[in-house]
Amino acid sequence: MKKKIFKITMQTIASITTILMVLFIIYGFKENIFSSNSILMDFIKKCGILAPVVFIIVQIIQVIFPVIPGGASCLIGVMLFGGFYGFLYNYIGLCLGSICSFFLARIYGTKIVDLLFKKDTTNQYLGYVRSNKFDKIFIWGIILPGTPDDLLCYIAGFSKMKFQTFLLTIILGKPITLIFYSIFRDYFY
Repeated sequence: MKKKIFKITMQTIASITTILMVLFIIYGFKENIFSSNSILMDFIKKCGILAPVVFIIVQIIQVIFPVIPGGASCLIGVMLFGGFYGFLYNYIGLCLGSICSFFLARIYGTKIVDLLFKKDTTNQYLGYVRSNKFDKIFIWGIILPGTPDDLLCYIAGFSKMKFQTFLLTIILGKPITLIFYSIFRDYFY
């Protein structure tokens, strides 16, 4: 009975979160918030003391619905909030977004991945799931910049990977890429 209640609760939270984020994305496209890094930065700056919260929400959204390149949004965080706080807000948003993606995939399966990603890229990584190499691919995909880590979080959700393994990889792997953006921000800004 507890397992059924937990599953219904998770499905309800995932559905409400998805609806709210889709509405925010629609608003963002209508207001051209996502059309350039400078417009997105201006939008976040206008939020005043809520800017960190808004930025974390943007990071969560960019993982679940990859509308903004992840590297660009990480750099925006560092440019807006500095190396330390930019790192911290990026880390929180990316970890929460990754966890949401994992559970969305557990709930909705491949249907959600088919809506968000190119079929040929998805099929390439699904082949790794079937060959039992996925855990290693996932770990390297989270650590190395430039990999489709958002897609890998979804695929992890419908793979045989345990949530504990997923969470540990996210918590320990995400900082490596984020440190890169925090250290080298002066080269990009």
